[in-house]
Amino acid sequence: MSKVASPNKTEVANYWNAHVCETDEYWKDVAGFERLNSYSEYTKEYFEAIEENRYRGQADIFAFAQFTRYRGKKVLEIGVGAGTDFSQWVRAGAEAYGIDLTEAAIEMTTQRLAQYGLNCRELRVADAENLPFADGFFDLVYSWGVLHHTPDTVRSIREAIRITRPGGTIKLMLYNRHSLVGVKYWIQHALLRGKPFQTISKVLCNHMESPGTKAFTPKEIQHILRPLPVANLRINAAASAREFGYSQVRAPLGVVKYLIRNLLTVLIGLNKADFFMKIECDRI
Repeated sequence: MSKVASPNKTEVANYWNAHVCETDEYWKDVAGFERLNSYSEYTKEYFEAIEENRYRGQADIFAFAQFTRYRGKKVLEIGVGAGTDFSQWVRAGAEAYGIDLTEAAIEMTTQRLAQYGLNCRELRVADAENLPFADGFFDLVYSWGVLHHTPDTVRSIREAIRITRPGGTIKLMLYNRHSLVGVKYWIQHALLRGKPFQTISKVLCNHMESPGTKAFTPKEIQHILRPLPVANLRINAAASAREFGYSQVRAPLGVVKYLIRNLLTVLIGLNKADFFMKIECDRI
């Protein structure tokens, strides 16, 4: 992976404390607009709006997570954020444990569970690079779009594997560097700013969400996992609706952007274009 400056973990925590994922503060930062300003914070309507938005744009979470298959199983979610996926684990009957680096996410997820009368096994502030659980404790360790934000992503992956029992499963989503979003960010923040030799890694580090955000390639993931006690590695970076189009198309500029996006997706490769690289393996 291309070398970029590693952020201070405090910087990362400060960002996500102020921008809990998929809340208004997050959307104002990453997209420049609000989505939830008509709802009072921590109400059912507020949480349902977050959930609708998340699963409209990331419907593949359900096929990847397979929430209902883990009833009665010990499940850890690393990085609960606003608690949207975590609530699904609880509703599905899993023995759900959740951690997050930030107090804001833990507070929001706690409030979310309370709104629906749901109870989990444990919800706490913790560091993905130093997980406070015994070896082989969980049947499933799950994390969607989190570990690429911590300074030592490789250490956090090792930790996720360590606490998974032999025969258990690890499911992670990490950002895919050579993807449509990666190319889009490079065009916006490098090419169009007269910096064509700046790498995608550096662009994402400086402009994607919290300081130091990383993205990987499937080959890098294979290299990271090769010496670790896992088997049956599955990596899926195939193009999805995010690339081809649930978003609104408004003529004429919207149509041009839509066509360019689809062309770039094809040029990158249909099996490589998704920014959300889904990684699954079994602990041995």
